[in-house]
Amino acid sequence: MSLQSHPSQLTKVRLCQGCELPVDVIDVKQGRSAYCPRCGTQLYQGGTPSLSGNLAIALTCLLLFIPSHFFNFLSIRLFGQMIPATLPSGIITLFNEGFIFLAFLVAFCASIAPLMVCASVVSAHIALKLNAFKLLKSSLWVIQHLKHWVMIDVFLISVAISCFKLQDYSDIFVGVGLYGLILLQLFTVLLLSRVSTRRYWEAYQHETDYTFEHKDVHCTHCHLSQPNGHRCVRCQNPLEHRKANSIQKTWAYLLAASIAIFPANLIPISILLTNGKRLEDTIFSGVAALIKNGMSGIAVIIFVASIVVPVAKILGLAYILLAIKFKRSVFHKQRMMIYFVVKWIGKWSMMDLFVISIMMALVDRGQILDFTPGYGAVAFGVVVVLTMLAAESFDPRFIWDNYREDKGPKKKIKQQESFNE
Repeated sequence: MSLQSHPSQLTKVRLCQGCELPVDVIDVKQGRSAYCPRCGTQLYQGGTPSLSGNLAIALTCLLLFIPSHFFNFLSIRLFGQMIPATLPSGIITLFNEGFIFLAFLVAFCASIAPLMVCASVVSAHIALKLNAFKLLKSSLWVIQHLKHWVMIDVFLISVAISCFKLQDYSDIFVGVGLYGLILLQLFTVLLLSRVSTRRYWEAYQHETDYTFEHKDVHCTHCHLSQPNGHRCVRCQNPLEHRKANSIQKTWAYLLAASIAIFPANLIPISILLTNGKRLEDTIFSGVAALIKNGMSGIAVIIFVASIVVPVAKILGLAYILLAIKFKRSVFHKQRMMIYFVVKWIGKWSMMDLFVISIMMALVDRGQILDFTPGYGAVAFGVVVVLTMLAAESFDPRFIWDNYREDKGPKKKIKQQESFNE
C-alpha cells in the first residue's frame, strides 16, 4: 500500500541509506514500515515502540542462554550407551580434532554473536541511563554489525537434519536444551525485529535538535542526514558518501570465494566410518546419498543451502559489480533486489557446518560408528565467510550513481508503507 505525502504531514527530510534519495518523513502507524520509493530500502519503522521492551527481551534471551547451551538438546543411544549433546560439546570436539577455524565459526554464529548482540542491547540501555557516549557507540556498533551473524534459526534446522541422518543408526531423544534453543530463537527473532540503532541514537540526541540548512550525506552508523563534513555531528564516525574501497574489497572477497568454492565441492566435507567401511562424502555425493535413502526433502534443503546459495551469492554480487563497472543505466531497482536477496540468504549456507558440529557431538568417536569432518568443510567455511563479508562490504549506493531522474515524466516522491507480517 502506498501513501502520497501531504505538506501537512511532512516533518523533516531524510536521505535514504540505500540510494541517498531525499525523502519526506511522515508518520507511519505502528506495525508498518516506510520504504524508499526508488530503491526499496527500509527507511524506518512506524510508531514508537518502547525501548524498555527491547531491554526485557534481551534480558530474557540472556537467561535462555543457560538452558539452551548447558543442557542436552539431543541424546542418542548408540551401542547401548547414551550419548548426550550440548551446543558447546560439538564445538569443543571440533577444536580438539584440530578443526580450529570450523570450531570458531560455529561458536561465533551459534553462540558468540547472539550473546554479544543481546548483551549490547543491555549495555546500550545502561549507556543511555548514564549518558555514556563511548559505551553507547560501541554497543550500537556491535548490534549493527553482528546481527546478520546471528544464526540460531539455521542451527535449529541443522538439528532436524541431523536427526534424519541419525535415525537409521540409533534412537534419538530430545532434551531440555532443545526447548531452550527454540525459546531463545523466538525471543531473538523478536528482539532483532524490534531493535533499531536509529531509535537508540534518537533517544540519546534527537535529530530535531539539529538545524541544518541542507542535507548532503547520510551517516551509516547513526542514520542522521546532515551537510557534508569529515565526521558525523552526532556519533562522531567518519562521514562517507560511499564506503572507502567498497568495490575493491567486494571484488577481492568474491574472487577468493570463487577460488575456495572448488575445493569446497570437490574435497570430502565429511567422513563416516560404519561397520568398517569408510564413506567420504562431498556435498554432491551427500545430496545423492540422501536421495537414495529416500530423504529427498532433506536433500533439496542441503542442495539449495550448500550449493545453490553460495553460487548465487557470488554470481549475484558479480553481476551487480559488473553493471556498476560498465555503467549500466537500466534495471537499478532489480539490482537492488538482488542485493537484498544476497544479504538475506547468506547465513543459510552455514547449515552444513552446523550439521557437522552436531554429528561430531553425538557420534561417539572411536566406536564402530565414527564421524569426522573432511577438509572440504574448511574450504566451505571459508566460502561462507567470504561471501558474507563481500555482501557486508558492498555499498549499495554505487548502484544508483548513474541513475537518471529525467527518464520519463517526473513523479512526486511517495512514501511507501507495508505491513510487517
